[in-house]
Amino acid sequence: MVHDFKKFPELTNNQMGIYYMESPHKQLLEDFTAKVVKVTDGDTIRVEIPERNFSFPIRMSKIAAPELNERGGVASQRFLSNFILGEYVDIKLTKSRVEKWGRLLAAVVFMGIDLSRASVDAGYSVPWEQRERAWF
Repeated sequence: MVHDFKKFPELTNNQMGIYYMESPHKQLLEDFTAKVVKVTDGDTIRVEIPERNFSFPIRMSKIAAPELNERGGVASQRFLSNFILGEYVDIKLTKSRVEKWGRLLAAVVFMGIDLSRASVDAGYSVPWEQRERAWF
């Protein structure tokens, strides 16, 4: 069995024992600081770090935000962009580290502000547990 590191650069916790030595890049196991190079939508960003020669996605934990084509999606993306595009943020990995689509799952903190909490408080996303009843 071969892992596609181009499509799924992050190894899940279960895959670490199998593919870790084959990884062409550093696997991220601890919290880190990164530069935000793109805000994909209201709960996903792309970041860069010196230890990797490519940008990679971070899925913000504990929230659900509308997709760009859903009601409120562009506003949610804009809210997050205004905060952090081009800025350095602290990435605090969750215990599971990687979500089902292969993105790192983490809290994103900027200047001491948990951006998941800020987004919910501002009305641009909902807590993860409420995603089935969301407006989008």
